[in-house]
Amino acid sequence: YEANHTIRLNTISAIAIPEYAEYRKRGYDMRARSDLYMVAIAEETYFIDNEKYLTCTDDACTALPGVIHLSNGVALAMKAGTAGFTGTSSHPSGSGKVYR
Repeated sequence: YEANHTIRLNTISAIAIPEYAEYRKRGYDMRARSDLYMVAIAEETYFIDNEKYLTCTDDACTALPGVIHLSNGVALAMKAGTAGFTGTSSHPSGSGKVYR
């Protein structure tokens, strides 16, 4: 009985632990996506007030209206152009995706 119980626990652990790790990565990815979305909206608000976009990285993006802080660990970069802006974000504990 004890050996059979141990096999079941090992099997459950073999399935649950990798699933939990992927779950955590998706959570970090969502932080990066959410921050990029928030800063993109703030860029448009900044443009309305200043008639230009702001180039910024990480915590310097808090200069944009409504951006108080980024999620912990998120790497974010916004590059202003004459007709718009581009942005990227990622999280080192995420899946490795860079959101644009």
